[in-house]
Amino acid sequence: MMFRATARHPALILDDVRGAQKMLSGVARVTALEGSRHLSELVGAPVHLKCENLQRTGSFKLRGAYVRISGLTPVERAAGVVAASAGNHAQGVALASTLLGVRSTVFMPVGAPLPKVAATQEYGAEVRLHGQVVDETLAAAQQYAEETGAVFIHPFDHPDIIAGQGTVGLEILEQCPEVRTIVVGIGGGGLAAGIAVAVKALRPDIRIVGVQAEGAAAYPPSLAAGRPVSLDNPVTMADGIKVGRPGDIPFAVIEELVDEVRTVTENELSSALLLCLERAKLVVEPAGASPVAALLSDPKAFRGPVVAVLSGGNVDPLLMQRVLRHGMSAAGRYLSLRLRLTDRPGALATLLAALTVADANVLDIGHVRTDPRLGLTEVEVDLHLETKGARHCEEVEAALRRDGYRVIG
Repeated sequence: MMFRATARHPALILDDVRGAQKMLSGVARVTALEGSRHLSELVGAPVHLKCENLQRTGSFKLRGAYVRISGLTPVERAAGVVAASAGNHAQGVALASTLLGVRSTVFMPVGAPLPKVAATQEYGAEVRLHGQVVDETLAAAQQYAEETGAVFIHPFDHPDIIAGQGTVGLEILEQCPEVRTIVVGIGGGGLAAGIAVAVKALRPDIRIVGVQAEGAAAYPPSLAAGRPVSLDNPVTMADGIKVGRPGDIPFAVIEELVDEVRTVTENELSSALLLCLERAKLVVEPAGASPVAALLSDPKAFRGPVVAVLSGGNVDPLLMQRVLRHGMSAAGRYLSLRLRLTDRPGALATLLAALTVADANVLDIGHVRTDPRLGLTEVEVDLHLETKGARHCEEVEAALRRDGYRVIG
């Protein structure tokens, strides 16, 4: 099976992906497929996690980058390659180039996380920081290619890139022959398109579901319009799938071969990241957790066995800290309350004792005495508590009310 070819969109077939798989032998890891008991219980069928977060460079991007650079002519290799990326593609291009003996230059945004910049340099690329957003960085990289003759390595809009990413689909079929649904995150669309080309050729009965962040979902309007549509201002914590316009080639494949594209919220993304860390002991970036977010948001919508592709694990530690707090809040693990009580000696100690009985852990407390809203003998207390979940939050609040505390917010 292939998708319909046009002059702008050369056909991709199963043999292209199989050729890429041979090329990647000994270069890219065959990443593990791990079962998830928690997700399986939610879905009511076996759920497996395809751990591309454990791939070399921390994401699937090495696959496509290596195949693309391997296909360059000797003259093109001598000119070097250039890429633009905030993280995963940068590292994939850097390592692939080093392995193939090709000089690489990678443009990254000025605000790119320092660990990703350092990793890209350590893999052998010359890093140039330019622009505040990826679009500016991309323009700088393309200008560099025009001025120097270096080959621009697009992150998703090239047949070789898509064929390389499609090797993930071949591995899924080998590791889980009984799979009935594959769930994969979509940014520009290279990974989903590659998996679709490989899987639908061998198993057209398998349902492929793409997932986008709600604030950066360019595919739903594009599919509705029948052509790639640009978003003005995509916003999401999932920078790995924060792409404002689908790639022309991936869009043609996804339009024909991907069965459905869903969106997930920021709360669902952070909850999914937290679940991967707590239940599966896997460090996954928000984009990589998007398939898990889709399963959490509507678990009964997926026919099992299900394979969820964890596309990457390159998450900045500072972002991880913020996302984990956000995920714990979304999961009901934090409770913020404002109480009003009588200002007398021992009142605060009595309140803390009540929270101890309710088994709530105090993270932060604010004590306000001077406010025009307060009566002469009143004090207001802001509490930030760690709880055991949504039900425990309700139990803590109910216990405080039973003890006579006025909960005002």
